[in-house]
Amino acid sequence: MNTLLEKLCSVLCALALFAIMALTFFDVGGRKLLSRSITGSLELTELLMVVVIFASLPLVSRRGEHVVFDSLDSVWPAWFLRLQGVLVNLLCGGLMLGLMWLMWKTGVQFYESGETTAQLHIPKAPFIFGMSLLCGITGLVHLALIIRPPEALQEGEGAAL
Repeated sequence: MNTLLEKLCSVLCALALFAIMALTFFDVGGRKLLSRSITGSLELTELLMVVVIFASLPLVSRRGEHVVFDSLDSVWPAWFLRLQGVLVNLLCGGLMLGLMWLMWKTGVQFYESGETTAQLHIPKAPFIFGMSLLCGITGLVHLALIIRPPEALQEGEGAAL
């Protein structure tokens, strides 16, 4: 399951980043060479950034690559650090699942009202649903990290926040 998650999220991030790069290249090239910009390029970049950010959340959480304040870790005993890891992952998991629920409600509202982007009229609901799904996966990743035995944790993984 981990490799499937890694591959799906990595491919999603890579495709979105490549699309941002190509869009920016052609937008700037068109602006400089032809004096014409790509209509809605800012909207497309914003939507693609949403994909990059939310698709990378499960990967960052699974690998423990969040920003970490660990200057006191050498002072605390191992049992305390394990407890800290459990509490942090429980809190993050709960918050991400709560965020999933709120985003899903927003996605339903956007779907029902037909909310679209301003210039290209791209429906926003699919993006909100995708964000919700990826937040839910991230929450489950954090909850799975709670039951992971401490010896299975590699350097840099675990109680990162």
